[in-house]
Amino acid sequence: MADEKLTQLADPSSAIANYLDELLHTATDTALREEIREPEPKPMRVQETVAAAAPRPELAREPTPEPTPEPVPEMPVSGSEWAERPFECLIFKVAGLQLAVPLVLLGAIHRIEEEIRPIPGSPRWYMGIRPGSHQNLRVVDTAEWIMAGRAPANARDNYRFVIRLDNSEWGLACDDVAQSFTLSPEDVRWRTARSKRPWLAGTVIEQMCALVDVRTMANLLVRAEREQHLDLS
Repeated sequence: MADEKLTQLADPSSAIANYLDELLHTATDTALREEIREPEPKPMRVQETVAAAAPRPELAREPTPEPTPEPVPEMPVSGSEWAERPFECLIFKVAGLQLAVPLVLLGAIHRIEEEIRPIPGSPRWYMGIRPGSHQNLRVVDTAEWIMAGRAPANARDNYRFVIRLDNSEWGLACDDVAQSFTLSPEDVRWRTARSKRPWLAGTVIEQMCALVDVRTMANLLVRAEREQHLDLS
């Protein structure tokens, strides 16, 4: 029922859907194209070129072959022990988009039962405060944060849960929480270049969903709060 609802919501937003497809599948598609690309001819070494062109003295020694460097293996998120062995993941949905978080870094899942308390003057990606008995949670409009201003206008109307990032004070608002499953490191197309969308650790190949680097996401939010001089307390 939730999937039908999300599909209905996504229909009027084909431009957003296309943007999301590009946003989250770029890493996987690029890597797959590199795998099937035919290898280019290996250029001759300088030593070999010189040796072929110049007359060879009788006692000249053959050049010593240079060792061929071994290919660098695809590595998981740097410094993340959970990514070095099979780990449990949870899928959650935002504006028709599927994201995954490692269960070991999922602080808690809270149902949105009361209105999130907004903070006047806060940026569009910041929804407000969710009061709690033990801890207040800073709630992020996940669609707005991830889609950089291209989120559907009614995205907030469909948020039903807040996922707390590890033990931080930040939570991601989402529409629905789906199944959990086990992943091996080989099941993820890990990103090596993280200059853009550093929160995106990689793409889960079979489910074709984005794997969130939880700690990087939390750090980015803390930095945004500091740089924009937000009073979110």
